[in-house]
Amino acid sequence: MAELSVGMKAPDFSLSRDGGGTVSLADFAGKAVVLYFYPKDDTSGCTAEAIAFSGLLPDFEAAGAVIIGMSPDPVKSHDRFVKKHGLSLILASDPETGVLDAYGVWKEKSMYGRTYMGVERTTVLIGPDGTIRKIWPKVKVAGHAEEVLEAVRAS
Repeated sequence: MAELSVGMKAPDFSLSRDGGGTVSLADFAGKAVVLYFYPKDDTSGCTAEAIAFSGLLPDFEAAGAVIIGMSPDPVKSHDRFVKKHGLSLILASDPETGVLDAYGVWKEKSMYGRTYMGVERTTVLIGPDGTIRKIWPKVKVAGHAEEVLEAVRAS
């Protein structure tokens, strides 16, 4: 597992996405990319986060940024999630967890005394030059999308 830091080149990826096709970091060269990692489609925190980012998408686009959400859920799950909540984000699927691991968000977690591997909710702002501008580890959902938008506008 890599430990990412500000100023590093963001690990490239190419993954299946909602709606079919693939999404790659290279697709957005020259644009800022907000890459947010979340544990599971259609759970309360992940839904609130996706709706918040989706609602602010026009503001992110006006600031020159694209938003990509990523989880280990399969594309079919992403498609249901997008349809159910009217999301307008790109959702990348990483069931093999290779990209999640490259970004250091695939971690051992514990709940009710049981340990398991899962996604630590994290957001990474990648600059138009492909370097990491800011990292938000262990994200609390409330107000997060707005905070990321301010960082995009400031960078």
